[in-house]
Amino acid sequence: MIVGLIPAHNESDGIAASIASAAAQVDHVIVISDNSTDNTVALAEQAGATVIESVSNRDKKAGALNQALNAMLDLGDSPFELPVLADDDFVLVMDADSRIDEGFVDRAIEEFDLTPDAGAVGGVFLGDPGGGLVAQLQRNEYIRYAREVARRKARAWVLTGTASVLRVDVLRMVADARQRGDLPGEYGVYDTLALTEDNELTLAIKTLGYRTMSPKECIVRTEVMLTWRDLWHQRLRWQRGAMENLREYGFSRVTRPYFGQQLVMMLGVFAMWLFVGLTVLSVVTATFQIHLVWFAVGMIFVVERIVTVWAGGFRALAITLPLVIEFLYDIFLQAVIIAAIFTMLRGRAANWYHPTDAKTTDASANTGPSEPNEDQDRALVAR
Repeated sequence: MIVGLIPAHNESDGIAASIASAAAQVDHVIVISDNSTDNTVALAEQAGATVIESVSNRDKKAGALNQALNAMLDLGDSPFELPVLADDDFVLVMDADSRIDEGFVDRAIEEFDLTPDAGAVGGVFLGDPGGGLVAQLQRNEYIRYAREVARRKARAWVLTGTASVLRVDVLRMVADARQRGDLPGEYGVYDTLALTEDNELTLAIKTLGYRTMSPKECIVRTEVMLTWRDLWHQRLRWQRGAMENLREYGFSRVTRPYFGQQLVMMLGVFAMWLFVGLTVLSVVTATFQIHLVWFAVGMIFVVERIVTVWAGGFRALAITLPLVIEFLYDIFLQAVIIAAIFTMLRGRAANWYHPTDAKTTDASANTGPSEPNEDQDRALVAR
């Protein structure tokens, strides 16, 4: 049996399409509405899903998922009565703003047969069309990531929250390990104190000795951030969450590559700003020269940037060819890394940012003061 589980908070724009894409591939779709104030529930019911609403949840996506999974895995401490799944069943967990391509689930199940020690199979995500420059830059980034995953023979760094198929027996092992204190988190499948619950679950599954996979055929299409503000907050949460996850797990055989990745990213920040500084200095002092060797290296870089987004078509190439655009985007992403490090070192609380809530807040700011919604804006304090 395969059950689709879709957590949703104010996702009326995309919930019907998300349900439709999952319903054609799983036995049953359950939507758990978490503090929604729009018509998400009505639209999900119209789309044919079973809809439950979280009860007194203050733990965002992870808390909502735990409430449903605690019932489905017979772990107790759940306000719902849902069918209990067997160990050989599967759960498709996907975001309400995403759609899985036809054949996603079948390919994921096939991957479990091909890789017996796989604990979960995640999707390779591509960005939705539309939007302006900031949207296209994200689509380029996602295309390159999908190509990178394919070249790693489907080994996934992180189980994407957009859509992943999870083994029920492995989920029970994760929950048991948390309860014993062998994994971070107090109770349940997801660590409710983690800013990036999907990254944390990846580390949990790998710590228990299982692999995480992402076959190139498991395509999921998801929304992209349409403003620089939304993108900043999204990436800040991702980066801060990843660093906090590593802090909780410590240095081990499992986390060693992730620590290495973070180190390479930080060295990249240093190298980028060193390059910018030296270039500016050479121009100011009139010592700038073009050397054949470095010109050749630069051309290799240009070709690599073009080849890796070729599948994205004209729009992707139009953004890539003027190198300065993606160069500035890289600087933006590096600024996120720097901000995440400083906020973490200063011990500042990190917030879960939801673009829909931001729009609501902006609108209410124009009409007068309003009381904050503690369930939607609760700060997650670094442990």
